[in-house]
Amino acid sequence: MARTALRRTATTFVAVGGLLAAGAIGYVLGQDPRPGGGPDASPPLVLANADLTTPASCDALLDSYVERGLDLVGPWGWGGGPVRMYAAQEGNAASGATGAARSMPTTSRSTTSGTGTNVQEAGVDESDVVKVSGSLLLRLRDGVLVAYDVSGDAPTEISSTPIADARGNGGPDDPGGELVLVGGRAVVVGTSDDGLETTLTTVNLSDPTSPSVVDATTVRGRASAVRVHGDVVRVVLQDGLPQLDFVQPDGTLGEVTARLRNRALVRDTTLADWLPTVDGEPVVDCADVAVPQDDELTLGTTTVVALDPAAPTDWTATAVATDTQVSYFSADRFYLAASPPPWWGWSECLDCGFPTRAPDGTTPIFAFALDGAQTTYVASGEVEGTIADRWSMDAVDGSLRVAVGPSSETGDWNAVVTFREEGATLVEDGRVDDLGVGEQIQSVRWFDDLAIVVTFRQVDPLYAVDLTEPSDPLLLGVLKVPGFSDYLHPLGAHRLVGMGQDASARGVLRGAQAALFDVTDLTRPRQLDIVRYGPRTVAGAGTDPRQFTWLPDRRMVLTVVSRGWTGTTGWVSVLSLDDGSMSNRMVEVEHGTDVADVRLVPLASGEVAVVTGEDVTSFDL
Repeated sequence: MARTALRRTATTFVAVGGLLAAGAIGYVLGQDPRPGGGPDASPPLVLANADLTTPASCDALLDSYVERGLDLVGPWGWGGGPVRMYAAQEGNAASGATGAARSMPTTSRSTTSGTGTNVQEAGVDESDVVKVSGSLLLRLRDGVLVAYDVSGDAPTEISSTPIADARGNGGPDDPGGELVLVGGRAVVVGTSDDGLETTLTTVNLSDPTSPSVVDATTVRGRASAVRVHGDVVRVVLQDGLPQLDFVQPDGTLGEVTARLRNRALVRDTTLADWLPTVDGEPVVDCADVAVPQDDELTLGTTTVVALDPAAPTDWTATAVATDTQVSYFSADRFYLAASPPPWWGWSECLDCGFPTRAPDGTTPIFAFALDGAQTTYVASGEVEGTIADRWSMDAVDGSLRVAVGPSSETGDWNAVVTFREEGATLVEDGRVDDLGVGEQIQSVRWFDDLAIVVTFRQVDPLYAVDLTEPSDPLLLGVLKVPGFSDYLHPLGAHRLVGMGQDASARGVLRGAQAALFDVTDLTRPRQLDIVRYGPRTVAGAGTDPRQFTWLPDRRMVLTVVSRGWTGTTGWVSVLSLDDGSMSNRMVEVEHGTDVADVRLVPLASGEVAVVTGEDVTSFDL
């Protein structure tokens, strides 16, 4: 059978191109990382209901993988035929009434991390191609970590450090990745071109003019999310069906014989074929792998690895024996929605939104508590309908809120459903149905006691759902306008801006748009202004919210808009807000595939750096 060789290296590289002495620049990185130490050892996984079980032994865990795998293998390998085999391997209207006893919910919630990234959850940082700390800016480009001093009038490059990819190569020809910045160290996460391996590289930045790589560990598995809680970096890894040397029917080999040979290959697999591994050894103990009792879930493994960059080789790991990339991190919980893989396979962008396939009616949800470096299973449940992506989930004060689309077990509408933890079970607490009948959810924005949901078919209904009482959510108001918003961002307590697509009254898309909404009275939300960008334009924040920056002190939005047919041009749209209206200025900044990497990064000085494919420069506001 075909297996991928893995490498683990601990190396130190002297940064190329160090230009300035560290003492001459006032970097704000905190204290030097402490030597040694690391996360405590993970306790055995404790499961308290029947949705997930812990195998009695490693042999029993392997048997559970093999038994489910045998049901999926056929004469052509995974799946029942050539088309199914390819798919399996690729996948690795209500009134605005409100109760008098309720107070009006608000839309205030911070969404900017301390490292310059527009994030989903306050206090939970996310990986990106750019990070900033004080006067130091880091960007990852073509396998090289480049450091800039941004304390002066213009950013100045001070060092560049080659980062090895998942094949052990380094240099400007390697694919990029994403990074996080914790306590004076960067952790770079890069996935190989085939999506089968991920390298976690820890870089010491105590002297940013001469960074050093202190550890580079390659693990088999594709990173689908990276989050930071305090000093702990968590990486979600996905391992799909093993890559085996399957045979296929031909002139001398019939379907029956091919099926038998392929089934024998599955029977001969080991746990190293199913679990994430380093140097061929699984990184998660058998006792820390939970096996769902629902045999219809996508076969594979989703693993949460936690590490402290101060001791990057000390890992804790918890896994669920299913392959899904729909996961959400709150400040103290991790939720995994067992949805099938997306239609379009995987992307190098870890958190970009892509449509998932509809499950068989219901979507199981698994909840884990986060405590330091520990990720511990606490509860599970299921919801009828589909969960599109991480933005469809949110948790506040022990209440999980989920926006779901239709499935075979629901009507032709969308819903907002709340759950509470009752023992080890996620129990449905309340729900609002009939949102966007016959329409698809385009975006969701959550607040402490409010949900804004946008759906679309021909017009763009914006629904305001009061979640003040989780057991009794209430639809407050509906606004119907042409087009839709892919991404919603709060602009204080009374305004929202939506980035999406303009559309005709018949639902024909006409290019990107920015829409300004007034939500002062949630029973009567209003659209105040709209900026249209023209035919064939796309708002980047719709798939990658990190291309959106809100500058509250200046009442200004910076967001990336692109247009392409035979080529692509990218602009920064500078939207200035004034008394319920928006004025727009377009600044051309990039072309081609590099448009996806454009970032607008707020600096400690109050200025903004624009990061393009080749340059980091000051942006003229």
